[in-house]
Amino acid sequence: MTRNPLFLTTAIEAVVRAGDMQMAQFGTDFQIDKKGTIDLVTEVDVAVERMFRALVAERFPDHQVLAEEMGGAAEAPPGPCWVFDPIDGTTNFAHGLPIFCASLALEIGGVADVAAVYDPNRKELFTAARGAGAFLNGTPLRVSSATSLVDAMLVTGFPYDVHTRVDEIVGLFAAFVGQVRAVRRLGSAAIDLCYVAAGRMDGFWERDLKPWDIAGGALIVTEAGGRITNMDGQPFTSRGGHVLATNGHLHNVMLEVIATFQEGRAPQRTP
Repeated sequence: MTRNPLFLTTAIEAVVRAGDMQMAQFGTDFQIDKKGTIDLVTEVDVAVERMFRALVAERFPDHQVLAEEMGGAAEAPPGPCWVFDPIDGTTNFAHGLPIFCASLALEIGGVADVAAVYDPNRKELFTAARGAGAFLNGTPLRVSSATSLVDAMLVTGFPYDVHTRVDEIVGLFAAFVGQVRAVRRLGSAAIDLCYVAAGRMDGFWERDLKPWDIAGGALIVTEAGGRITNMDGQPFTSRGGHVLATNGHLHNVMLEVIATFQEGRAPQRTP
């Protein structure tokens, strides 16, 4: 099937426009509300999402939209569906920390076809089209060549219910810290994935993610030569809820670290 060139053009236009809206409000006195104990939403998230929904309705009225603030199809629909995060890194944004982005993927039958992630603070536009490669501001991306954990820098994130699962979340974090050069926590899953694609990070893992967190970045990693699965090694889907993304070389050993940690947490059976 020939890809409609307007798909990627629209994805790029949407995330850049979103970035402009983010930066126009960043550092100002905007409204912040809570969706959960530590899960924030700002009026900027909502305004960006409304802009995007209007854009899709105008250009592709038969397409569906799944986005963070106003929802959409819980299961991947059979046709085209735009999966959008108006601000990935809302907590950073609300605190004045300049690590956030807009993330977008067009899925067709649940499979990402094009993707765009825009970091307006660094003016970095990450893009990909299935089978056509990944790019940063037009320059081809390639994952890193690290082949051992001790030479690797990894990145991860914590879920919004971390307060109730500290031992589990921090325990796995510690398991990796004990074997790698460094582990970072940036607060934006989409940026984390793009940094794996760019070779800045060698691997990324995180649980309890939503489709809009990872749909775009996952395609960018794949098209940059990386490998994406769920954290149990099963095939990746944006609706799977968790992800392991690596340069490929480190994938199996990272799966082993995760599996060993999980086995250590499993209740011991009585003989």
